[in-house]
Amino acid sequence: MVRGSDVLLIIVAIIFPPAAAAFITGCSCDLLINILLTLLGYLPGHLHAFWLIYRKMQAEERYGRGGYIYVGNGEYQPAYAQAGAAPPAQPNYGATGGYVH
Repeated sequence: MVRGSDVLLIIVAIIFPPAAAAFITGCSCDLLINILLTLLGYLPGHLHAFWLIYRKMQAEERYGRGGYIYVGNGEYQPAYAQAGAAPPAQPNYGATGGYVH
């Protein structure tokens, strides 16, 4: 399913492919690869950016929105032990309970 954010990424990828790669991967090797591909020719940069967007959309379908972590090379891992599971409970810090003198 295509979301509004994916459409925006596609528009950004059409205008400037390295920006779309940066939005998806952050400052990573994929960003450098996309910059080099764009310098070699505008079409290779586009193809790489669209591939990254496609892989992100696959991760959203598989793990749910926000339930994945980008690990590089277009690969994603689940953010939690089980797909669709709730995030792990955080420890109580400060005066939020559980503290006994």
